[in-house]
Amino acid sequence: MVSRVRVWLNRTYAENVFFMDQLRRNPSDRAVEIHATHGDPDSPVLAAADTADLEPEGLSPAAYVEFALNVCARRSIDVFVPRLHQAAIVAHRAEFEAVGTALLAPPPEAVAVFQDKVIAYEAVQAIGVPVPPWWRVRGADELLAAVEELEAGGHKACFKPASGAGGVGFRVITRAPFSMLHLNGFPTPYVQLDLVLEALRQTEEPVDWLVMPRLEQPEVSVDCLTGRDNVVRLAVGRTKSGRRRGFTLHEQVVEPARRIAEGFGLHYLSNIQFRMFGERPVLMDVNARPAGGLHQLSLCGVNAPWAAVRLALGDDPGVIEPPFLGQDYTVVAAPRPVRAVSVPAQRVEAEAAVLPTAVAESAPVQSAAEVLPL
Repeated sequence: MVSRVRVWLNRTYAENVFFMDQLRRNPSDRAVEIHATHGDPDSPVLAAADTADLEPEGLSPAAYVEFALNVCARRSIDVFVPRLHQAAIVAHRAEFEAVGTALLAPPPEAVAVFQDKVIAYEAVQAIGVPVPPWWRVRGADELLAAVEELEAGGHKACFKPASGAGGVGFRVITRAPFSMLHLNGFPTPYVQLDLVLEALRQTEEPVDWLVMPRLEQPEVSVDCLTGRDNVVRLAVGRTKSGRRRGFTLHEQVVEPARRIAEGFGLHYLSNIQFRMFGERPVLMDVNARPAGGLHQLSLCGVNAPWAAVRLALGDDPGVIEPPFLGQDYTVVAAPRPVRAVSVPAQRVEAEAAVLPTAVAESAPVQSAAEVLPL
Protein backbone atom coordinates (compact mmCIF):
# COMPACT_ATOMS: atom_id res chain seq x y z
CA MET A 1 0.00 0.00 0.00
CA VAL A 2 1.35 3.41 -0.99
CA SER A 3 1.60 5.77 1.95
CA ARG A 4 -0.09 9.16 2.07
CA VAL A 5 1.85 12.32 1.27
CA ARG A 6 1.81 15.01 3.94
CA VAL A 7 2.20 18.54 2.55
CA TRP A 8 2.51 21.81 4.50
CA LEU A 9 1.77 25.30 3.14
CA ASN A 10 2.74 28.16 5.44
CA ARG A 11 1.07 31.58 5.41
CA THR A 12 0.24 31.44 1.75
CA TYR A 13 -2.14 33.29 -0.55
CA ALA A 14 -5.88 32.61 -0.30
CA GLU A 15 -5.92 31.52 -3.94
CA ASN A 16 -3.79 28.52 -3.03
CA VAL A 17 -6.93 26.72 -1.89
CA PHE A 18 -6.96 25.63 -5.54
CA PHE A 19 -3.34 24.41 -5.26
CA MET A 20 -4.56 22.24 -2.38
CA ASP A 21 -7.55 20.99 -4.38
CA GLN A 22 -5.25 19.87 -7.19
CA LEU A 23 -2.98 17.97 -4.83
CA ARG A 24 -5.96 15.98 -3.59
CA ARG A 25 -7.22 15.34 -7.14
CA ASN A 26 -3.86 14.08 -8.33
CA PRO A 27 -3.72 11.73 -11.35
CA SER A 28 -1.69 9.18 -9.35
CA ASP A 29 -4.67 8.74 -7.02
CA ARG A 30 -2.24 9.13 -4.10
CA ALA A 31 -3.64 10.04 -0.72
CA VAL A 32 -2.58 13.59 0.22
CA GLU A 33 -3.04 15.19 3.62
CA ILE A 34 -2.53 18.94 3.82
CA HIS A 35 -1.42 20.97 6.80
CA ALA A 36 -1.75 24.76 6.68
CA THR A 37 -0.62 27.56 8.95
CA HIS A 38 -1.47 31.23 8.78
CA GLY A 39 -1.54 34.40 10.84
CA ASP A 40 -5.17 35.12 9.87
CA PRO A 41 -7.61 32.70 11.53
CA ASP A 42 -10.14 33.40 8.77
CA SER A 43 -7.81 32.54 5.89
CA PRO A 44 -9.61 30.08 3.58
CA VAL A 45 -6.45 27.96 3.32
CA LEU A 46 -6.94 26.99 6.97
CA ALA A 47 -10.48 25.84 6.30
CA ALA A 48 -9.38 23.95 3.18
CA ALA A 49 -6.60 22.07 4.99
CA ASP A 50 -6.95 18.74 6.75
CA THR A 51 -5.15 20.13 9.80
CA ALA A 52 -4.38 23.74 10.61
CA ASP A 53 -2.60 25.91 13.14
CA LEU A 54 -2.28 29.62 13.80
CA GLU A 55 1.29 30.78 13.33
CA PRO A 56 3.05 32.57 16.19
CA GLU A 57 3.56 36.25 15.46
CA GLY A 58 6.72 38.30 15.78
CA LEU A 59 9.27 35.55 15.18
CA SER A 60 12.62 36.50 13.68
CA PRO A 61 13.57 34.54 10.53
CA ALA A 62 15.90 32.35 12.61
CA ALA A 63 13.20 31.63 15.20
CA TYR A 64 10.73 30.91 12.41
CA VAL A 65 13.10 28.30 10.96
CA GLU A 66 13.21 26.62 14.37
CA PHE A 67 9.41 26.73 14.51
CA ALA A 68 9.18 25.25 10.99
CA LEU A 69 11.60 22.42 11.75
CA ASN A 70 9.51 21.56 14.79
CA VAL A 71 6.29 21.54 12.75
CA CYS A 72 7.84 19.30 10.10
CA ALA A 73 9.09 16.79 12.68
CA ARG A 74 5.92 16.83 14.79
CA ARG A 75 3.51 16.67 11.84
CA SER A 76 5.62 14.20 9.79
CA ILE A 77 5.66 16.60 6.82
CA ASP A 78 6.92 15.04 3.60
CA VAL A 79 6.91 18.21 1.46
CA PHE A 80 7.02 21.78 2.76
CA VAL A 81 6.00 24.62 0.39
CA PRO A 82 7.38 27.73 2.14
CA ARG A 83 6.28 31.25 1.30
CA LEU A 84 6.82 33.23 4.51
CA HIS A 85 10.56 33.45 5.34
CA GLN A 86 11.42 31.42 2.27
CA ALA A 87 15.01 32.73 2.13
CA ALA A 88 15.77 31.75 5.73
CA ILE A 89 14.11 28.36 5.35
CA VAL A 90 15.95 27.25 2.20
CA ALA A 91 19.29 28.08 3.83
CA HIS A 92 18.56 25.19 6.21
CA ARG A 93 17.55 22.59 3.61
CA ALA A 94 19.84 19.92 5.09
CA GLU A 95 18.18 20.23 8.50
CA PHE A 96 14.72 19.80 6.96
CA GLU A 97 15.92 16.79 5.02
CA ALA A 98 17.29 15.35 8.28
CA VAL A 99 13.75 15.31 9.72
CA GLY A 100 12.38 13.74 6.52
CA THR A 101 11.02 16.88 4.83
CA ALA A 102 11.70 17.95 1.25
CA LEU A 103 11.54 21.70 0.57
CA LEU A 104 9.57 22.61 -2.54
CA ALA A 105 11.61 25.76 -3.10
CA PRO A 106 14.77 26.88 -4.93
CA PRO A 107 18.24 26.94 -3.35
CA PRO A 108 19.26 30.03 -1.35
CA GLU A 109 21.43 31.43 -4.17
CA ALA A 110 18.44 31.59 -6.54
CA VAL A 111 16.13 33.06 -3.90
CA ALA A 112 18.70 35.76 -3.09
CA VAL A 113 18.99 36.90 -6.72
CA PHE A 114 15.27 37.46 -7.09
CA GLN A 115 14.56 39.04 -3.71
CA ASP A 116 15.93 42.35 -5.03
CA LYS A 117 14.47 43.47 -8.36
CA VAL A 118 17.53 45.54 -9.26
CA ILE A 119 19.90 42.63 -8.71
CA ALA A 120 17.48 40.44 -10.65
CA TYR A 121 17.35 42.81 -13.63
CA GLU A 122 21.13 43.08 -13.74
CA ALA A 123 21.51 39.30 -13.52
CA VAL A 124 19.00 38.37 -16.22
CA GLN A 125 20.25 41.13 -18.51
CA ALA A 126 23.70 39.56 -18.26
CA ILE A 127 22.36 36.30 -19.75
CA GLY A 128 20.64 38.08 -22.63
CA VAL A 129 17.06 38.40 -21.37
CA PRO A 130 15.58 41.80 -22.30
CA VAL A 131 14.53 44.08 -19.45
CA PRO A 132 12.93 47.54 -19.49
CA PRO A 133 14.96 50.65 -18.65
CA TRP A 134 15.00 51.14 -14.90
CA TRP A 135 16.36 53.42 -12.17
CA ARG A 136 16.93 52.67 -8.51
CA VAL A 137 15.86 55.69 -6.47
CA ARG A 138 16.14 56.50 -2.79
CA GLY A 139 15.04 60.12 -2.71
CA ALA A 140 13.04 62.91 -4.32
CA ASP A 141 15.78 64.22 -6.63
CA GLU A 142 16.53 60.76 -8.03
CA LEU A 143 12.83 60.11 -8.57
CA LEU A 144 12.30 63.39 -10.41
CA ALA A 145 15.31 62.78 -12.67
CA ALA A 146 14.07 59.28 -13.56
CA VAL A 147 10.51 60.48 -14.25
CA GLU A 148 11.71 63.34 -16.47
CA GLU A 149 13.92 61.00 -18.49
CA LEU A 150 11.09 58.53 -19.01
CA GLU A 151 8.60 61.25 -19.93
CA ALA A 152 11.10 62.71 -22.41
CA GLY A 153 11.03 59.32 -24.16
CA GLY A 154 7.24 59.36 -24.30
CA HIS A 155 6.67 56.90 -21.45
CA LYS A 156 4.55 56.96 -18.31
CA ALA A 157 6.68 56.41 -15.20
CA CYS A 158 5.78 53.97 -12.46
CA PHE A 159 7.52 52.76 -9.34
CA LYS A 160 7.43 49.82 -6.94
CA PRO A 161 9.57 48.63 -4.02
CA ALA A 162 12.88 47.10 -5.06
CA SER A 163 11.90 44.10 -2.95
CA GLY A 164 8.33 42.98 -2.49
CA ALA A 165 5.61 40.79 -3.92
CA GLY A 166 2.01 40.81 -5.01
CA GLY A 167 2.02 44.30 -6.51
CA VAL A 168 2.25 45.94 -3.07
CA GLY A 169 3.47 49.53 -3.41
CA PHE A 170 3.05 49.75 -7.19
CA ARG A 171 2.04 53.23 -8.38
CA VAL A 172 1.86 55.10 -11.69
CA ILE A 173 3.06 58.71 -11.77
CA THR A 174 0.79 61.44 -13.12
CA ARG A 175 1.29 65.19 -13.34
CA ALA A 176 -2.44 65.89 -13.38
CA PRO A 177 -3.30 67.97 -10.29
CA PHE A 178 -5.49 66.36 -7.64
CA SER A 179 -9.14 67.18 -8.32
CA MET A 180 -12.66 65.80 -8.03
CA LEU A 181 -11.80 63.64 -11.04
CA HIS A 182 -9.71 61.52 -8.67
CA LEU A 183 -12.55 61.20 -6.17
CA ASN A 184 -15.17 60.01 -8.63
CA GLY A 185 -15.30 56.36 -9.58
CA PHE A 186 -12.99 53.65 -8.29
CA PRO A 187 -9.51 54.20 -6.84
CA THR A 188 -6.64 53.81 -9.29
CA PRO A 189 -2.87 53.25 -8.96
CA TYR A 190 -2.21 56.77 -10.28
CA VAL A 191 -0.54 59.17 -7.85
CA GLN A 192 0.39 62.83 -8.34
CA LEU A 193 4.11 63.50 -8.81
CA ASP A 194 4.10 66.57 -6.57
CA LEU A 195 2.53 64.59 -3.71
CA VAL A 196 5.10 61.80 -4.05
CA LEU A 197 8.00 64.28 -4.10
CA GLU A 198 6.65 66.07 -1.05
CA ALA A 199 6.21 62.78 0.81
CA LEU A 200 9.77 61.77 0.00
CA ARG A 201 11.15 65.10 1.22
CA GLN A 202 9.19 64.87 4.46
CA THR A 203 9.83 61.24 5.39
CA GLU A 204 12.62 59.99 7.60
CA GLU A 205 12.02 56.39 6.52
CA PRO A 206 14.43 54.88 3.99
CA VAL A 207 13.02 54.42 0.50
CA ASP A 208 14.26 51.91 -2.06
CA TRP A 209 12.21 52.03 -5.26
CA LEU A 210 12.54 50.75 -8.77
CA VAL A 211 11.34 53.32 -11.32
CA MET A 212 10.58 52.17 -14.85
CA PRO A 213 8.19 52.80 -17.74
CA ARG A 214 4.68 51.53 -17.37
CA LEU A 215 4.69 48.37 -19.46
CA GLU A 216 1.78 47.47 -21.70
CA GLN A 217 -0.42 44.41 -22.00
CA PRO A 218 -0.59 41.59 -22.71
CA GLU A 219 1.08 40.31 -19.57
CA VAL A 220 2.40 36.77 -19.77
CA SER A 221 3.18 34.75 -16.65
CA VAL A 222 5.24 31.67 -17.48
CA ASP A 223 4.84 28.91 -14.91
CA CYS A 224 7.95 26.72 -14.80
CA LEU A 225 8.72 23.42 -13.13
CA THR A 226 12.47 22.83 -12.89
CA GLY A 227 14.40 19.90 -11.44
CA ARG A 228 17.40 20.11 -9.14
CA ASP A 229 19.42 19.20 -12.25
CA ASN A 230 18.44 22.67 -13.59
CA VAL A 231 16.38 21.17 -16.43
CA VAL A 232 12.89 22.61 -17.01
CA ARG A 233 10.17 19.95 -17.02
CA LEU A 234 7.26 22.30 -17.75
CA ALA A 235 6.92 25.86 -19.09
CA VAL A 236 3.52 27.28 -20.04
CA GLY A 237 2.60 30.95 -20.38
CA ARG A 238 -0.65 32.38 -19.03
CA THR A 239 -1.67 35.54 -20.88
CA LYS A 240 -3.67 38.41 -19.42
CA SER A 241 -5.14 41.39 -21.25
CA GLY A 242 -7.89 43.14 -19.33
CA ARG A 243 -10.40 40.50 -18.28
CA ARG A 244 -9.33 38.06 -20.97
CA ARG A 245 -6.96 35.26 -19.99
CA GLY A 246 -5.43 32.56 -22.12
CA PHE A 247 -2.39 30.33 -22.65
CA THR A 248 0.66 30.42 -24.87
CA LEU A 249 3.77 28.43 -25.74
CA HIS A 250 5.25 31.26 -27.83
CA GLU A 251 9.03 31.12 -27.83
CA GLN A 252 9.28 34.91 -27.32
CA VAL A 253 8.35 34.38 -23.69
CA VAL A 254 8.83 30.66 -23.03
CA GLU A 255 12.46 30.60 -24.23
CA PRO A 256 13.70 33.46 -21.96
CA ALA A 257 11.70 32.01 -19.07
CA ARG A 258 13.45 28.67 -19.53
CA ARG A 259 16.79 30.46 -19.73
CA ILE A 260 16.12 32.17 -16.39
CA ALA A 261 14.77 29.07 -14.63
CA GLU A 262 17.64 26.87 -15.78
CA GLY A 263 20.39 29.50 -15.60
CA PHE A 264 19.64 30.50 -12.00
CA GLY A 265 18.51 27.14 -10.67
CA LEU A 266 14.90 28.09 -9.91
CA HIS A 267 14.13 24.58 -8.74
CA TYR A 268 10.56 23.33 -8.51
CA LEU A 269 7.86 25.93 -9.18
CA SER A 270 8.58 29.47 -10.30
CA ASN A 271 6.69 32.17 -12.16
CA ILE A 272 8.37 34.51 -14.63
CA GLN A 273 6.40 37.52 -15.84
CA PHE A 274 6.72 39.54 -19.04
CA ARG A 275 5.01 42.64 -20.44
CA MET A 276 5.37 44.62 -23.62
CA PHE A 277 7.85 47.47 -24.00
CA GLY A 278 7.14 48.77 -27.47
CA GLU A 279 6.97 45.80 -29.80
CA ARG A 280 8.79 43.23 -27.68
CA PRO A 281 8.19 41.43 -24.40
CA VAL A 282 10.56 42.31 -21.55
CA LEU A 283 10.95 40.84 -18.11
CA MET A 284 8.68 42.37 -15.50
CA ASP A 285 9.24 40.14 -12.45
CA VAL A 286 10.43 36.73 -11.26
CA ASN A 287 8.75 34.86 -8.42
CA ALA A 288 10.81 32.05 -6.91
CA ARG A 289 7.62 30.35 -5.72
CA PRO A 290 4.37 28.97 -7.15
CA ALA A 291 2.08 31.63 -8.60
CA GLY A 292 -1.37 32.12 -7.12
CA GLY A 293 -2.86 31.41 -10.57
CA LEU A 294 -0.89 28.19 -11.12
CA HIS A 295 -4.05 26.09 -10.84
CA GLN A 296 -5.33 27.68 -14.05
CA LEU A 297 -3.02 25.33 -15.98
CA SER A 298 -5.59 22.65 -15.21
CA LEU A 299 -7.49 24.12 -18.19
CA CYS A 300 -4.60 22.76 -20.28
CA GLY A 301 -4.83 19.30 -18.74
CA VAL A 302 -1.83 19.88 -16.44
CA ASN A 303 -1.66 19.32 -12.68
CA ALA A 304 1.49 21.34 -11.91
CA PRO A 305 1.25 21.20 -8.08
CA TRP A 306 1.23 17.40 -8.09
CA ALA A 307 4.06 17.20 -10.63
CA ALA A 308 6.12 19.45 -8.34
CA VAL A 309 5.38 17.31 -5.26
CA ARG A 310 6.39 14.20 -7.21
CA LEU A 311 9.64 15.88 -8.20
CA ALA A 312 10.34 16.94 -4.61
CA LEU A 313 9.83 13.34 -3.47
CA GLY A 314 12.34 12.06 -6.05
CA ASP A 315 9.71 10.71 -8.45
CA ASP A 316 10.66 12.59 -11.62
CA PRO A 317 7.58 13.22 -13.82
CA GLY A 318 9.84 13.88 -16.84
CA VAL A 319 9.13 16.54 -19.44
CA ILE A 320 5.48 17.60 -19.31
CA GLU A 321 3.87 18.85 -22.50
CA PRO A 322 0.33 20.18 -22.06
CA PRO A 323 -1.95 17.93 -24.14
CA PHE A 324 -3.81 21.04 -25.32
CA LEU A 325 -4.04 24.77 -24.64
CA GLY A 326 -7.30 25.68 -22.95
CA GLN A 327 -9.69 28.22 -24.40
CA ASP A 328 -9.62 31.85 -23.30
CA TYR A 329 -11.28 32.50 -19.96
CA THR A 330 -11.81 35.07 -17.24
CA VAL A 331 -11.55 34.92 -13.45
CA VAL A 332 -14.50 35.53 -11.12
CA ALA A 333 -14.77 35.46 -7.34
CA ALA A 334 -16.38 32.48 -5.64
CA PRO A 335 -17.21 31.81 -2.00
CA ARG A 336 -14.94 29.54 0.03
CA PRO A 337 -15.64 28.40 3.60
CA VAL A 338 -13.75 29.63 6.65
CA ARG A 339 -13.50 27.83 9.94
CA ALA A 340 -16.59 27.85 12.08
CA VAL A 341 -14.62 29.44 14.92
CA SER A 342 -11.91 32.06 14.92
CA VAL A 343 -9.17 29.66 16.04
CA PRO A 344 -8.07 26.88 13.67
CA ALA A 345 -8.12 23.22 14.63
CA GLN A 346 -5.24 22.30 16.90
CA ARG A 347 -4.16 19.10 18.56
CA VAL A 348 -4.54 19.17 22.33
CA GLU A 349 -1.14 18.04 23.47
CA ALA A 350 1.79 19.34 25.42
CA GLU A 351 3.08 21.29 22.44
CA ALA A 352 4.58 24.09 24.49
CA ALA A 353 7.05 21.61 25.91
CA VAL A 354 8.37 20.68 22.46
CA LEU A 355 8.13 24.06 20.80
CA PRO A 356 11.21 26.33 20.71
CA THR A 357 11.22 28.79 23.59
CA ALA A 358 10.64 31.79 21.30
CA VAL A 359 7.61 30.09 19.77
CA ALA A 360 6.10 28.91 23.04
CA GLU A 361 6.31 32.41 24.47
CA SER A 362 4.64 34.02 21.44
CA ALA A 363 1.91 31.41 20.82
CA PRO A 364 -1.62 32.64 21.51
CA VAL A 365 -3.27 31.47 24.72
CA GLN A 366 -6.52 29.58 24.11
CA SER A 367 -9.23 28.27 26.38
CA ALA A 368 -10.56 24.74 25.98
CA ALA A 369 -13.65 26.14 24.24
CA GLU A 370 -11.44 27.70 21.57
CA VAL A 371 -9.73 24.43 20.63
CA LEU A 372 -11.17 21.98 18.13
CA PRO A 373 -9.97 18.36 18.08
CA LEU A 374 -8.47 17.16 14.79
